[in-house]
Amino acid sequence: MTHPTLTQSHGPAHTRLYSVGAARGENAVPNDDLVGPIDSSDEWIRQRTGIVTRVRAGEDVLAVDLATEAGREAIERSGVPADQVDLVIVATISNVQQTPSIAAVVADRVGANPAAAYDMNAACAGYAYAVAQADALIRTGAARYALVIGAEKLSDVVDPTDRTISFLLGDGAGAVVIGPSETPGIGATVWGSDGSKAGAVGMNHTLIDFREGRSEWPTLRQEGQTVFRWAVWDMAKVAKQALDAAGITGDDLAAFIPHQANMRIIDEFAKQLKLPESVAIGRDIATTGNTSAASIPLAMHRLLEERPELSGGLALQIGFGAGLVFGAQVVVLP
Repeated sequence: MTHPTLTQSHGPAHTRLYSVGAARGENAVPNDDLVGPIDSSDEWIRQRTGIVTRVRAGEDVLAVDLATEAGREAIERSGVPADQVDLVIVATISNVQQTPSIAAVVADRVGANPAAAYDMNAACAGYAYAVAQADALIRTGAARYALVIGAEKLSDVVDPTDRTISFLLGDGAGAVVIGPSETPGIGATVWGSDGSKAGAVGMNHTLIDFREGRSEWPTLRQEGQTVFRWAVWDMAKVAKQALDAAGITGDDLAAFIPHQANMRIIDEFAKQLKLPESVAIGRDIATTGNTSAASIPLAMHRLLEERPELSGGLALQIGFGAGLVFGAQVVVLP
């Protein structure tokens, strides 16, 4: 059977990050406010995690609101008119309505309607996954400009009495605009998963359990030591693979921006990668906490606010978490 030859789309050869935006929960929550229900101390939390305080959003603020604020700032800074953004991807695990997607609502709120829009759940690797997707979709011609957002209100999905994870989590959103570039701005992504360890970190019950009265409201739990060992040993290898895939070495980096899971993990990463002293390291966790999919763009936003001279330099970013999923790539900082 003969048929006409299909036309397939083609896009630009390269992409880059144009800008970054951020929104943090407005309430600073110091360790002392959380230690009672978990029978812990400020000193223990600081030593184990490096967190001094974390930010959390007010009761009337949802993840979609944080995503909107961060998205607006990213678009404003990008110089791209909002109505030319034709793809919106939101990485999140804390949309408390399974549908509609946060992305569709945000696209409308920021003036990008009728952009293609969807939410994506890859937990703490979500932002790196979304960057990989936006890069690929633009280079195939399926989109021209993308708004990528990591947005979480984790205080909605945490049990304050849970000793494994409750004290780690914060609320916030980070966003970037990605578009065509004359030179390479986003390196090849190294990503994957290990579902055999899915029980190490994730929700402790299903919504069906809750509906049928068999459980409390589902909340995040983790096996701290399992996750720590996996992150430190396996993810350092992934970070090295991302450097190799980009054709550079750690000496070429201006910045290292890992998922803000734990300060000890960040320090161990830097040691294993043998990063020179000149490399700026994202350490946003100390005052923001672990914001899952939002943590890398939030840490990037803070680094660039504090050290604007890093703009135009190379940054290695890596996300890893529940699933267990991971993603890493080298980017040129906006």
